[in-house]
Amino acid sequence: MGHRGDPRRARSGIPARPTGPVVYDRCWRRRLRGARRCAAALLALLLTVDALAGTLDAGRALLWTGLAVLLFVVLLPARVSAGDGWLAARSLSGGHRVRTDLLVSVRCGDGVSRRLVLRDTLGNRVEIDPRVLAADPALWHQVDTGARRALAAGTLRSGAVVLRRLSAGIDAETARGVFKVSDLD
Repeated sequence: MGHRGDPRRARSGIPARPTGPVVYDRCWRRRLRGARRCAAALLALLLTVDALAGTLDAGRALLWTGLAVLLFVVLLPARVSAGDGWLAARSLSGGHRVRTDLLVSVRCGDGVSRRLVLRDTLGNRVEIDPRVLAADPALWHQVDTGARRALAAGTLRSGAVVLRRLSAGIDAETARGVFKVSDLD
Protein backbone atom coordinates (compact mmCIF):
# COMPACT_ATOMS: atom_id res chain seq x y z
CA MET A 1 0.00 0.00 0.00
CA GLY A 2 1.13 3.51 -0.65
CA HIS A 3 3.16 2.47 -3.69
CA ARG A 4 3.65 4.82 -6.58
CA GLY A 5 1.21 2.83 -8.76
CA ASP A 6 -1.51 2.62 -6.08
CA PRO A 7 -4.89 2.73 -7.90
CA ARG A 8 -6.45 4.74 -5.04
CA ARG A 9 -4.02 7.56 -5.74
CA ALA A 10 -4.90 7.68 -9.43
CA ARG A 11 -8.64 7.46 -8.77
CA SER A 12 -8.92 10.25 -6.20
CA GLY A 13 -5.83 12.36 -6.78
CA ILE A 14 -5.16 12.05 -3.06
CA PRO A 15 -2.15 10.24 -1.67
CA ALA A 16 -3.04 6.78 -0.32
CA ARG A 17 -1.57 7.78 3.03
CA PRO A 18 -2.69 11.25 4.12
CA THR A 19 0.01 13.73 4.97
CA GLY A 20 -0.34 16.03 7.95
CA PRO A 21 -2.82 15.77 10.79
CA VAL A 22 -6.09 13.92 10.21
CA VAL A 23 -9.20 15.08 12.06
CA TYR A 24 -11.97 12.60 12.80
CA ASP A 25 -15.60 13.32 13.68
CA ARG A 26 -15.43 13.34 17.47
CA CYS A 27 -19.21 12.81 17.88
CA TRP A 28 -19.31 9.65 15.74
CA ARG A 29 -19.10 7.19 18.63
CA ARG A 30 -21.96 8.95 20.45
CA ARG A 31 -24.15 8.80 17.33
CA LEU A 32 -23.21 5.13 16.85
CA ARG A 33 -24.28 4.36 20.44
CA GLY A 34 -27.53 6.24 19.78
CA ALA A 35 -28.23 4.10 16.70
CA ARG A 36 -27.54 0.93 18.70
CA ARG A 37 -29.81 2.07 21.52
CA CYS A 38 -32.67 2.92 19.18
CA ALA A 39 -32.44 -0.46 17.47
CA ALA A 40 -32.21 -2.30 20.81
CA ALA A 41 -35.16 -0.34 22.23
CA LEU A 42 -37.29 -1.15 19.20
CA LEU A 43 -36.36 -4.83 19.42
CA ALA A 44 -37.13 -4.95 23.16
CA LEU A 45 -40.45 -3.17 22.64
CA LEU A 46 -41.54 -5.44 19.80
CA LEU A 47 -40.52 -8.61 21.62
CA THR A 48 -42.23 -7.48 24.82
CA VAL A 49 -45.50 -6.55 23.12
CA ASP A 50 -45.48 -9.78 21.14
CA ALA A 51 -44.70 -11.86 24.27
CA LEU A 52 -47.46 -10.13 26.27
CA ALA A 53 -49.90 -10.81 23.43
CA GLY A 54 -48.88 -14.48 23.52
CA THR A 55 -47.94 -14.54 19.84
CA LEU A 56 -44.15 -14.61 20.11
CA ASP A 57 -42.48 -17.51 18.34
CA ALA A 58 -39.11 -18.05 16.65
CA GLY A 59 -40.28 -16.73 13.28
CA ARG A 60 -41.69 -13.53 14.73
CA ALA A 61 -38.60 -13.02 16.90
CA LEU A 62 -36.48 -13.34 13.78
CA LEU A 63 -38.72 -10.86 11.96
CA TRP A 64 -38.45 -8.32 14.81
CA THR A 65 -34.68 -8.81 14.97
CA GLY A 66 -34.44 -8.15 11.23
CA LEU A 67 -36.51 -5.00 11.62
CA ALA A 68 -34.24 -3.79 14.45
CA VAL A 69 -31.14 -4.50 12.34
CA LEU A 70 -32.69 -2.57 9.45
CA LEU A 71 -33.31 0.41 11.75
CA PHE A 72 -29.69 0.25 12.92
CA VAL A 73 -28.43 0.25 9.33
CA VAL A 74 -30.60 3.26 8.49
CA LEU A 75 -29.43 5.18 11.57
CA LEU A 76 -25.76 4.18 11.29
CA PRO A 77 -23.78 7.42 10.89
CA ALA A 78 -21.04 7.87 8.31
CA ARG A 79 -17.51 8.18 9.73
CA VAL A 80 -16.24 11.58 8.59
CA SER A 81 -12.58 12.57 8.55
CA ALA A 82 -10.61 15.40 7.00
CA GLY A 83 -7.06 16.45 6.43
CA ASP A 84 -5.13 19.07 4.54
CA GLY A 85 -7.14 19.48 1.33
CA TRP A 86 -9.48 16.49 1.60
CA LEU A 87 -12.69 15.24 3.23
CA ALA A 88 -13.76 11.61 3.51
CA ALA A 89 -16.97 9.89 4.59
CA ARG A 90 -17.06 6.14 5.23
CA SER A 91 -20.35 4.28 5.60
CA LEU A 92 -21.75 0.83 4.91
CA SER A 93 -22.03 1.75 1.24
CA GLY A 94 -18.28 2.37 1.11
CA GLY A 95 -15.94 5.31 1.43
CA HIS A 96 -15.95 8.51 -0.57
CA ARG A 97 -13.39 11.32 -0.70
CA VAL A 98 -13.23 14.78 -2.20
CA ARG A 99 -10.42 17.22 -2.55
CA THR A 100 -11.68 20.29 -0.69
CA ASP A 101 -9.01 22.45 -2.31
CA LEU A 102 -10.37 21.40 -5.74
CA LEU A 103 -14.09 21.79 -5.04
CA VAL A 104 -16.32 22.54 -8.01
CA SER A 105 -19.68 22.71 -6.26
CA VAL A 106 -21.24 22.61 -2.83
CA ARG A 107 -24.96 22.27 -2.34
CA CYS A 108 -27.14 21.69 0.65
CA GLY A 109 -30.16 19.53 -0.09
CA ASP A 110 -33.28 20.38 1.86
CA GLY A 111 -35.79 17.80 2.91
CA VAL A 112 -36.30 15.39 5.75
CA SER A 113 -32.57 15.07 6.36
CA ARG A 114 -30.34 17.88 5.15
CA ARG A 115 -27.30 16.69 3.23
CA LEU A 116 -24.25 18.67 2.21
CA VAL A 117 -23.03 17.48 -1.21
CA LEU A 118 -19.47 18.35 -2.20
CA ARG A 119 -17.98 17.66 -5.66
CA ASP A 120 -14.41 18.19 -6.81
CA THR A 121 -12.73 18.66 -10.18
CA LEU A 122 -11.70 14.99 -10.21
CA GLY A 123 -15.34 13.87 -10.30
CA ASN A 124 -15.43 12.71 -6.68
CA ARG A 125 -18.50 13.32 -4.54
CA VAL A 126 -19.18 13.21 -0.79
CA GLU A 127 -22.50 13.59 1.01
CA ILE A 128 -22.51 14.37 4.72
CA ASP A 129 -24.84 15.76 7.33
CA PRO A 130 -23.92 19.43 7.86
CA ARG A 131 -24.52 18.98 11.61
CA VAL A 132 -21.35 16.85 11.69
CA LEU A 133 -19.32 19.91 10.66
CA ALA A 134 -21.25 22.18 13.03
CA ALA A 135 -20.54 19.86 15.97
CA ASP A 136 -16.81 19.60 15.32
CA PRO A 137 -14.87 22.88 14.84
CA ALA A 138 -11.61 21.09 13.91
CA LEU A 139 -13.36 19.17 11.14
CA TRP A 140 -15.08 22.33 9.91
CA HIS A 141 -11.75 24.18 9.90
CA GLN A 142 -10.20 21.60 7.56
CA VAL A 143 -13.17 21.77 5.16
CA ASP A 144 -13.37 25.57 5.29
CA THR A 145 -9.63 25.97 4.66
CA GLY A 146 -9.78 23.73 1.59
CA ALA A 147 -12.94 25.44 0.30
CA ARG A 148 -11.29 28.86 0.63
CA ARG A 149 -8.35 27.59 -1.42
CA ALA A 150 -10.76 26.30 -4.09
CA LEU A 151 -12.56 29.65 -4.12
CA ALA A 152 -9.27 31.54 -4.44
CA ALA A 153 -8.13 29.23 -7.24
CA GLY A 154 -11.43 29.72 -9.07
CA THR A 155 -12.45 26.05 -9.16
CA LEU A 156 -15.45 26.53 -6.85
CA ARG A 157 -18.09 27.64 -9.34
CA SER A 158 -21.22 27.11 -7.27
CA GLY A 159 -21.80 26.87 -3.58
CA ALA A 160 -19.90 29.81 -2.12
CA VAL A 161 -23.18 31.15 -0.72
CA VAL A 162 -23.96 27.74 0.84
CA LEU A 163 -20.54 27.70 2.49
CA ARG A 164 -20.98 31.26 3.82
CA ARG A 165 -24.37 30.35 5.32
CA LEU A 166 -22.95 27.19 6.84
CA SER A 167 -19.99 29.12 8.21
CA ALA A 168 -22.26 31.77 9.74
CA GLY A 169 -24.40 29.08 11.37
CA ILE A 170 -21.37 27.25 12.74
CA ASP A 171 -19.85 30.49 14.04
CA ALA A 172 -23.13 31.41 15.77
CA GLU A 173 -23.39 27.94 17.32
CA THR A 174 -19.77 28.08 18.50
CA ALA A 175 -20.35 31.52 20.04
CA ARG A 176 -23.46 30.22 21.86
CA GLY A 177 -21.41 27.32 23.17
CA VAL A 178 -18.67 29.63 24.42
CA PHE A 179 -21.21 31.91 26.12
CA LYS A 180 -22.93 28.94 27.73
CA VAL A 181 -19.67 27.52 29.08
CA SER A 182 -18.66 30.98 30.33
CA ASP A 183 -22.07 31.54 31.98
CA LEU A 184 -22.59 34.64 29.82
CA ASP A 185 -25.82 33.50 28.17
